[in-house]
Amino acid sequence: MARKTRLLFQFLLVILIIAAPAYALMTIFSEASEDEGVLLSPVRRGDIEVTIVATGQLEPKRYVEVGAQVSGQVEVIHVEEGDRVKKGDLLVEIDATVFRTQVQTTEANLENKRAQLEQLKAERELALLRAKRNQQLHEQDAVSADEVYSSETNVKVLDSRIRASVAQIKADEASLAGDKATLGFAKIYAPIDGTVATIAVRQGQTLNANQNAPTLLQISDLQTMTVRAEVSEADVGKILPAMPVYFTTLGDTQTRYHSAVRQVLPTPTEVNDVVLYQVLIDIENTTGKLMDAMTTQVFFVQQQQQDALLVPLAAVKGPPARPFVMVVSEDGQQRRQVEVGVKNRTVAEITAGLQAGEQVVIGVRSANATRGQRQQAGQPPGMPSGGGRRGGF
Repeated sequence: MARKTRLLFQFLLVILIIAAPAYALMTIFSEASEDEGVLLSPVRRGDIEVTIVATGQLEPKRYVEVGAQVSGQVEVIHVEEGDRVKKGDLLVEIDATVFRTQVQTTEANLENKRAQLEQLKAERELALLRAKRNQQLHEQDAVSADEVYSSETNVKVLDSRIRASVAQIKADEASLAGDKATLGFAKIYAPIDGTVATIAVRQGQTLNANQNAPTLLQISDLQTMTVRAEVSEADVGKILPAMPVYFTTLGDTQTRYHSAVRQVLPTPTEVNDVVLYQVLIDIENTTGKLMDAMTTQVFFVQQQQQDALLVPLAAVKGPPARPFVMVVSEDGQQRRQVEVGVKNRTVAEITAGLQAGEQVVIGVRSANATRGQRQQAGQPPGMPSGGGRRGGF
């Protein structure tokens, strides 16, 4: 009895060892065949572009830091930050008492020199008369030749004194012009049209311009802004003058500002061992929304195509010389040769071989993976796999 029981147990054990792996393999292959499917995407029309992306910062294209050329106390500030000014508007006045006194002193000295010149001219006229009379008397042997020579020499001496006086007057006139210019420097005028961006001094502050010109304020022309973009050395060779470009600001990523490259600066900067070249882009700031020091994301357009037939890049197979896609129709999958135009990291332009609305295969996924992917993307589990998107397409 015990022997029969042992044989029965061994028989059941052998059946279990054989049946379990067979059942597992059958289950795996059955699930794979039932769940395996393809991801589809429709051929659609849209715009495609190939861009180089960089970051940048806005700054006024034209600005002036207005400084003081004379020392003194700031007497009046006629503007405030944000004010619009025209070229020639009075901005700041510096106490001009010392400079005004210097001008008055120079003017008085100049008048004194001019009076001395008039005196010398009168003395010369008298000396000429005496020299003429002595010459006539000498011809009548009434005076000696020494007297004639003395009177003529006196005329020559007065001529030289007059020339020296004229030279001194010219020097004093130049000095007076310089003193008046210095007096004029006590009033600071706007050198350009623009907006007062910053004011670095306060009323009553004492300025010292002996060492360097202290900066009073900055005027910026905000009508035209410049983006200073930083491009890596790997991409800077692809950037060319007049290349189309657009950018967005950190605070408004939906608005695009379109322009063109003005200049690529030859001298790089190094940030954390990364070599970056600066590219300048000008933009008209007609709305006034662009402001100094705003951060921008810049897109340099290498290639672009509008209203093109587009498919996900994953749908394009084969070598570059003979690309093809798998098209799904009522008769099943069909391999079709295509011609590829512009392509970027996510989509490709099809110039021949497809029509809008056709479905192309972009990959193969198991149903479980597809359901998980849909649930993560917020799609209902029953949605067909052809509606999935890859790479933002």
